[in-house]
Amino acid sequence: MLVHTVFFWLHKKLDGAQITEFRMGLESLKHIEHAEAVYIGSPASTAERPVLDTSYDFSLTVILKDVPAHDAYQADERHQNFLATYKEHWKKVKVYDAD
Repeated sequence: MLVHTVFFWLHKKLDGAQITEFRMGLESLKHIEHAEAVYIGSPASTAERPVLDTSYDFSLTVILKDVPAHDAYQADERHQNFLATYKEHWKKVKVYDAD
């Protein structure tokens, strides 16, 4: 199993409609066949702790079978379309892949 986690920091200039469109773009990634599960979220309302980072706007977690499935997910047209369509929406992105 491979867990692909992405954190997005969006530009503050985005309006509500643009943020909604971005969220829908994330939702579109659920239809990529190589993704076994896709979870989308934003910072939770948990108590502040020194180790907690809530500075991001959205998180995406994709569960994949293995590295070949990850590579196919990355190459999928829907993923490539998401990147091309929304890359101007974020000011920072961080990716963590774990197996």
